[in-house]
Amino acid sequence: LPIHEFSSTCTTTTVGTVTSRVTRNGDAVMEKDLLNHEDLAGDRGMIDDLFDETYHEKEGPKPPVRYVWRNIILMSLLHLGGILGLMLIPYAKIQTLAWAALCFLVSAVGITAGSHRLWSHRSYKATLPLRIFLTFANSMAFQNDIYEWVRDHRVHHKFSETDADPHNAKRGFFFSHIGWLLVRKHPDVIEKGQKLDLSDIRADKVVMFQRRYYKPSIVLLCFTVPTVVPWYFWEESLIISFFIPAILRYVLGLNATWLVNSAAHMFGNRPYDQNINPRENTLVSLGALGEGFHNYHHTFPYDYSTSEFGWHFNLTTAFIDLMCLLGLASDRKKVSKEVILARKMRTGDGSHKSG
Repeated sequence: LPIHEFSSTCTTTTVGTVTSRVTRNGDAVMEKDLLNHEDLAGDRGMIDDLFDETYHEKEGPKPPVRYVWRNIILMSLLHLGGILGLMLIPYAKIQTLAWAALCFLVSAVGITAGSHRLWSHRSYKATLPLRIFLTFANSMAFQNDIYEWVRDHRVHHKFSETDADPHNAKRGFFFSHIGWLLVRKHPDVIEKGQKLDLSDIRADKVVMFQRRYYKPSIVLLCFTVPTVVPWYFWEESLIISFFIPAILRYVLGLNATWLVNSAAHMFGNRPYDQNINPRENTLVSLGALGEGFHNYHHTFPYDYSTSEFGWHFNLTTAFIDLMCLLGLASDRKKVSKEVILARKMRTGDGSHKSG
């Protein structure tokens, strides 16, 4: 694979195609580019984010839905707190609103550049200082620890929109958005998650340290720090400090991520593969810092940018590129323009022709 040098540490690996064949994603037949999986595995350390065409859903009745009432109550209270935070915005100091926006961006990067593009897909490499920062940011986001997030996300890609997908969009918008967190997992999700090779994640001492101390880290970083800073430094009221930078910011961050699982699987065009449900959704990209180019991402999950358009509506790509220029990131995986165009022509819905 050709490597283009940008600096002594900042590199981009351009991935090409070697062959193609017909594969099956759920009920849809699709023609997929095949990379040399041995090379890809050796380069990224895993291939468990590539769709498993051998999986078939079990015949017979579906298992009964079992509600998790603790989660239902907590999520309801959390969103009521978010509504209160919205009502308090007119009474907040401008510094508090700026601080809330900063906390949102930091926590979002902890998910998008951290647990998603770095740890789930190994689409670039990060130095120890960057991994530590992304881990702190990830705890501020409070969307499960990195290890659990990666496990669920790799299962989502490997068994996308089947019973083994944790937030299977075929079960409806509500389920794929938040409902999957309010019920017990389908047995196939648990079974397939246990069979994933997560040795690369277990080998990362930063990730495992976070997993060991996750509960105190979220108390400190998701709730305490966002609340104390405006209260202490510019004498914001404690109520506003808690309900805007902590609660409202947290609720918005959660829903921005969830929209990738719901809206970006239902609304938008499919210029890369019309045979799968993930879509290109610009509004989701705006809220989730570039994660809404979802048809591209499910077609090429190993691309660090999750898009062919660089920084366009993609703050996460800009962040990773900045880290690369600073020497904190390297070896960004990128799909070649030739492969992208060939895939559009072969399996896309034709929407790329209209720009």
